[in-house]
Amino acid sequence: MSNLILFEDIFVVDKLDPDGKKFDKVTRIEARSQNCDMFMHLDVNTEIYPMHVGDKFTMALAHTLNLDGTPDTGYFNPGRKSLADKYEYVMHGKLYKISDDSSGKGLKAEIYVSYGGLLMLLRGEASHVSHFELDQRLFLLIRKL
Repeated sequence: MSNLILFEDIFVVDKLDPDGKKFDKVTRIEARSQNCDMFMHLDVNTEIYPMHVGDKFTMALAHTLNLDGTPDTGYFNPGRKSLADKYEYVMHGKLYKISDDSSGKGLKAEIYVSYGGLLMLLRGEASHVSHFELDQRLFLLIRKL
């Protein structure tokens, strides 16, 4: 299963809506990872998946939900086991921007993903995000700890 997951780490929610509340059912969380020292802004539909400051969760990014690694067809098959079975909140989106900054100490990089209008920014050491590609389809998977 490790070849399915492109990135995985444990995050802790530091702030909710750091720029103010914009939408009723969506909260932008600001979180930092424990192992890779990554920073993340993530829009979450908190009507169906509430998030609070201090919540600890594992977040994974995968290119497919199929356990055999085959590409996703775009069709939901309710009888088939998938990577989503191990998580509580799943979104599907597209990586639309990659940027890096070599100024300062260490090479930092950012990836931006849109999940149907809910956005994610993931920033940190370039080695953790170097294998991502522009226009790549990604599944975001979250499970609270």
